[in-house]
Amino acid sequence: MGIKTYVKESYTELAHKVSWPSAKELQSSAIIVLVATFIFALIVMVMDFSFSLVMKDVIYKFFH
Repeated sequence: MGIKTYVKESYTELAHKVSWPSAKELQSSAIIVLVATFIFALIVMVMDFSFSLVMKDVIYKFFH
């Protein structure tokens, strides 16, 4: 199979066989990803802050 055939078949598949989401579906999916990313970032921030406190207040004082 040559590159020309591959490109032609790929275009045909993308243009006629793939079901693309509507603008409304795409927007709702983007909002879900944005909210999930924000929640994950908050969880990482809390974990980082907690670990920092443990290191400063417990481990550092233990060794000094």
